[in-house]
Amino acid sequence: MKTKTLEILEFNKVKETIEQEAVSDLGRAKVQALVPATDFDTVTFQMDEMDEVGQIYNQYRIPSLSGLSSVSAYVKRAQIGGTLNVLELNAIKRLIQVQNQFKTFYNQLVEDEEGVHYEILDGQMQRLPILTPLYQSIHQTCDTHDLFDSASTELQSIRSRISKTNQRVKAQLDRIVKSTGNQKKLSDAIVTVRNERHVIPVKAEYRQDFNGIVHDQSASGQTLYIEPSSVVELNNQVSRLRSEEATEINRILMALTAEVAVEAEGCFVAEEIMGHLDFLIAKARYAAKIKGTKPTFSETRKVYLPKAFHPLLDRETVVANTIEFEDNIQTVIITGPNTGGKTVTLKTLGLIIVMAQSGLLIPTLDGSQLSVFDNVFCDIGDEQSIEQSLSTFSSHMKTIVGILEEANANSLILFDELGAGTDPSEGAALAMSILDHVQSLGSLVMATTHYPELKAYSYNREGVMNASVEFNVDTLSPTYKLLMGVPGRSNAFEISKRLGLGLKIINHAKTMIGQDEQEINEMIASLEHNAKRVDDQRIEWERLVREAETIHRDLTQQYEKYQNFESRLMEEAKEKANQHVKAATQEADDIVKSLRDMRDQKGAEVKEHELIDKKKQLESQYEAKSIKQDVKKQRWDEIKAGDEVKVLSYGQKGEVLELLDDDEAVVQMGIIKMKLPLKDLEKKEKTKQQPSKMVTRTNRSTVKMELDLRGYRYDEAMVALDQYLDQAVLSNYEDVYIIHGKGTGALQKGVQQHLKRHKSVADFRMGMPSEGGFGVTVATLR
Repeated sequence: MKTKTLEILEFNKVKETIEQEAVSDLGRAKVQALVPATDFDTVTFQMDEMDEVGQIYNQYRIPSLSGLSSVSAYVKRAQIGGTLNVLELNAIKRLIQVQNQFKTFYNQLVEDEEGVHYEILDGQMQRLPILTPLYQSIHQTCDTHDLFDSASTELQSIRSRISKTNQRVKAQLDRIVKSTGNQKKLSDAIVTVRNERHVIPVKAEYRQDFNGIVHDQSASGQTLYIEPSSVVELNNQVSRLRSEEATEINRILMALTAEVAVEAEGCFVAEEIMGHLDFLIAKARYAAKIKGTKPTFSETRKVYLPKAFHPLLDRETVVANTIEFEDNIQTVIITGPNTGGKTVTLKTLGLIIVMAQSGLLIPTLDGSQLSVFDNVFCDIGDEQSIEQSLSTFSSHMKTIVGILEEANANSLILFDELGAGTDPSEGAALAMSILDHVQSLGSLVMATTHYPELKAYSYNREGVMNASVEFNVDTLSPTYKLLMGVPGRSNAFEISKRLGLGLKIINHAKTMIGQDEQEINEMIASLEHNAKRVDDQRIEWERLVREAETIHRDLTQQYEKYQNFESRLMEEAKEKANQHVKAATQEADDIVKSLRDMRDQKGAEVKEHELIDKKKQLESQYEAKSIKQDVKKQRWDEIKAGDEVKVLSYGQKGEVLELLDDDEAVVQMGIIKMKLPLKDLEKKEKTKQQPSKMVTRTNRSTVKMELDLRGYRYDEAMVALDQYLDQAVLSNYEDVYIIHGKGTGALQKGVQQHLKRHKSVADFRMGMPSEGGFGVTVATLR
C-alpha cells in the first residue's frame, strides 16, 4: 500500500505504540518494518499466528524476554575466525536462555491444555535448535564481565600467582609508607597504582631519598609517583604473569568462539524465532489495551465491523459505530454536520483494514468480517499547497486523478468532502460523475459530502447507500453515532430557532428554498423516525426471542431430568428384581439339593410333611406386603358427606362423598373411590389455601447488566468476574451477560467453571446469536 495512505491514516502512530511494547531491538526492528500484506494467504496466516499468541498472552504469564538482543553480527564474526569477548558471549548465552525458558513454558502449556493445539506456534517451537551445551560452556566459563578463575587450570594458577605477588608488593610498600621517617616525605600514606604498577606518592623535594622509577606526577608537580627499587622486580613478575593471563584468556575465548561458530546456524534460527516472538507479544500487548478481536477474512468482498472505534482516540469517550457494506452495496455516502464524526468514520474504516492486513487484532466486537484489498486510497484533509500554487480544490482533484489511475475492483477508496472547494452545483455534479466512474471500476467507496444533491443520489443508483452522523438538535451537539441507510438532513432552521432567531425570519427563509429540498428533508425525517421505530421493535423482538428460548431451554432441561429420573428408577427396580430372583433361585437350588440328599439317604421314603416344610421355605422368598396398615382410631367425631378424612388403614387423605346405611362411606382418595367402614376413617380439619405473596425485585443500582472480559489476563478476569457477580446480586439482577469472546474457548471455559462453583449463580447458558453467540455466557443469579 502507498506510504501516503499509511501517513493519512496515522498507521505510524499505531506502530509507535506497539514499538514501545517490544523489549528487544529485534522486536522493535520488526515493528518498524511492519506494512500491510495484500496476499490473502499471507494475511490470514498473520492473523491466525497473532490470534494464537494473543490467546496465550491473555491466559498465562509469559516468560520474560528481557535481555534478548541481536547476536547475528557476533556469530558471523565467529564464523570468519574472529574472537568474541565476554560481553558478546553473554549476549549469545542470554539468547539461548530466553529460548529455553520459552520452550519449556510452551511445552508445559500444551501438556496442561489437553485438546488445545497451537498449530503455527508449535511449528516455530519445533524449529528451535538445542543449544544447551553451548549455553553451559559459556555459563561455566564467563561471569558478567570476565572469565571465572576456574575457566581453566592454567588460568587459575596464573591468577593465584598474581595475587600472591601483589600481596608481597603491597606488604613491602606498606612498610615504606608506614615508616616514621618517611611520613613527612610522602604526600599521602597510601599505596596506589600507575601504569599497572604499584607506586607511592612522594613529595618532589624528597625525590633523592627514594631509589626507584618515577611513573607519574601530579598536575601541580608537587607529587611524584615512584616505584621503589625494592619492588621493581616483583612488579615485573606481576607484568609477566598478566601477559600470561591475557594469553590464556585469549585461548579460552577462542575456544568458546569456535563453539559458537559450530552452532552458528542454530544461533541464527534462535534469534529469528525469538525476535519474531517478541514482535508478536508486543502486538498482543497492544491488542489487549484496545480490546482487539480477530476478524474473519473472506475471499468475496465483505466489510462488517460491529461497534468499531478508532484505536488512537480515548477508549473511555470514543463512540463505537457499526460500519457495514451490505452484499449488494458498493458505495456509501455519509452526510451530516461538521465535527459530527464523518472524517473519523473514514479514518476508522481505513485504519482498521490496514491493521487487519498487517496482522493486528482490530478494535471491534467479535464477529467482524473483511476481505483483503490490494490498495486503500485516501483523499482526506486539506492539502492546499502555496509552493505549488494549488488551491484546496486543485489539491483534492490532483489526488483524485492519481487514485482513478490506479484503482481497480479490489480497491477501497475513501473520499472526504468529495467535490468541495468549488461552485456547489458544479462540485455536486462532478462528485456524482466521479462516483459513477469509480462504481464502474468495481471499487468499494465510502465518501462524505455536504451536497444535498448527493442525498438523493442513492435512490436512483443501484449499489449505493446513504448514511449519516446523528445530530442532537436539543443540545446543539453531534452524538457521533453513525446511522446506516439514513441520509443526513439539514438542521439549520431548528438550530437557528433554538439559538433565538426570530420565527418571522425563519419562516421567510423556508419560503425561499425549493419544494424539492423541503420534500427531501421531510422524507429524511420520516426515514429517521421509521429507522428508530424499527430499531425499538427489533429490541423488543430480541427480548421476546430470549424469553422464548429461556422457556424452551428450561422445559427441555426439566424433561431431560424427568427422563433421566425415570430411567434411573427402572434400572434400580430391575437391579433389585434381579437380586431377588438370584436369591430365590439359589434358595430353590438349595432346597432341591436337600430333597435329593434326603432321597439318597432314605430312598423313596420321603414323607409328605418333609416336602411341605421345604415348600414353605421356598414360599418364604416372596416379599409381598399389604399396603394396609393396622392403625387404631384416635378421634370419634361425627363424619358427614364432604368431610376431609384420613383413611387409617392406608395412611392417605380423602374426601367423604356419601354415607351408606351399614356404617360405611364412599371415600375419594386421589383418583380412587373406595367403600370403607366408618371406623377406618378419622375426621380432619380442612386446610385453607394461603394466598401466595408476590415479592417484587427492585433495581436501585447503576451496575451494568454485562461484564466485558475481552483483553483480560486469565487471573485478572476471574477477579473481575467475582467482583461483578457480587455487585449484580446486590443490584437484584436476575440475568447478567458475561462477554468473554470466542478465541479458543479457554477463557469461556474458565468463566463457566467459575460460574458453576459460585454460590450466587443458579444456572448459566451460552448466549443466543442475537446476544453474541459463543462469545457470551448468560448467568442466572439466585
